[in-house]
Amino acid sequence: MKLTINGKAHEIEVEADMPLLWVLRDELGYTGTKFGCGVAACGACTVHMNGEPIRSCSTAVGDVEGEITTIEGIGTPDNLAAIQEAWIEEQVAQCGYCQSGQIMSAAALLQTSPNPSDDEIDEAMSGNLCRCGTYPRIRAAIKSAASKMEG
Repeated sequence: MKLTINGKAHEIEVEADMPLLWVLRDELGYTGTKFGCGVAACGACTVHMNGEPIRSCSTAVGDVEGEITTIEGIGTPDNLAAIQEAWIEEQVAQCGYCQSGQIMSAAALLQTSPNPSDDEIDEAMSGNLCRCGTYPRIRAAIKSAASKMEG
């Protein structure tokens, strides 16, 4: 099976029904994507498929069509994406466990809505749960990133 992850081609030998999450983490070493609930309810495992956020814990690798982008693919330590910079500046993370999924959902939102309203943010982020309750800081970071991207 062939996959394109963060712009890089990978050839893997796994069962087609294996969750994409386990392929990313265990087979390919992309450990930024986290396991949260295993039933697509929390959003910790969010990645992009062709720019759209999906839950990798419930997506069979055999159903993947197109390019997958993980948290490792949206910025580097030396060149953070605007959303990652805003996350740090707004001090969003507490425990940090859900943050890669949160950032991936936020990045997808900013691609389709460069200046989202509070309602758009709430809707786009509604599938991502944060046990620490940093929702006001998440919203602030998204608005900050939108401003950075605009200017």
